[in-house]
Amino acid sequence: MAERKTIVYPNPEMLAQAVAARTLLTIIDLLAEPERRRVDIAVTGGTDGNRVFAAMNASPLNDAVDWNRVHVWWGDERFVAADDDNRNAKQAREAWYGALVEDGRMPAGNVHAMPADTRSATEITEASPEQTDSVLAEAAAEYQRELAAQLGENPALDIAMFGMGPDAHFASLFPDHGEAEIDDPHVLVAGVRDSPKPPPLRLTLTVPMIARSKHTWVFTSETRKANAVKTAFARRNNPHAPSSYANGEELLWLIDEGAASRL
Repeated sequence: MAERKTIVYPNPEMLAQAVAARTLLTIIDLLAEPERRRVDIAVTGGTDGNRVFAAMNASPLNDAVDWNRVHVWWGDERFVAADDDNRNAKQAREAWYGALVEDGRMPAGNVHAMPADTRSATEITEASPEQTDSVLAEAAAEYQRELAAQLGENPALDIAMFGMGPDAHFASLFPDHGEAEIDDPHVLVAGVRDSPKPPPLRLTLTVPMIARSKHTWVFTSETRKANAVKTAFARRNNPHAPSSYANGEELLWLIDEGAASRL
C-alpha cells in the first residue's frame, strides 16, 4: 500500500490551479519518456473537478501538451442518457476536452466515456432490480473490455484523479454500500444501484483498478469536507470512508485549508 502524501493549499481556487498544473506537467513529463506512445488519465466530475478543468484551459501549459497522445477515461459515471446534464462526460466535454477535439488537437477516439443508459424512461421505470443489475453489469463489463482492449490484459492508468464527497466517497464508491470492498483483481468496473447520492444508477472503477495507477490523486476542498477528510485519514481501507481505499504507486491527497481544518 502506497504511503499517503498530503499537500494543503490556501483555498479552493489555489487548489484547482495546483491540481491543473500538476496534471499538465505530469502529462508532459510522461510523454517525454523514451518509447512512450501515450498517456492515459481518468478524470472526475463535480465542483472541484470542473474548477480543475477551467484552470487547465487557462494554463499556458495547456499548449505544451501533445493531446494527440493523451487518452481520457472516467473514474465513475452517472448511468443516465448520453445527453443528460448529470453525465460527468458531458460536463467535462463542455468545460475542457470538447475544445481540444473541435480544434483537432485531440482525436475523438481518445475519449473513452463510460456507457450511457440507452433504455427508454418506461423501460427504466418498469425494470426489476434484477433487470437493472443485469444492465449495469453489462455496461461495466463493456467498459472493462475497452480498458483491456486499449491498455492490455492487465490495464493500468497513468493518472487517476478523484474528488471526494462530504460522506468520504470517491469515484462512485459509497460508505457501506459494498462496491468499495470489491477486491477481486478481475473486477475492474462495477455497477452501482440505489446510490445514496442521485442519480441512483452509476458505474465506477473498483479499488483494484484504481490501485494499479501510476499516480492516484484525491483532491477536495471546503470546510464541509473536513470531517470526511479526518475520517478517511484515520484508518486505511475503512468501508465507512471509501476514499480511505485510494491507492496507487503514488498516492497524493491535495486539499485546501478548509478541508484540512480537522486534521
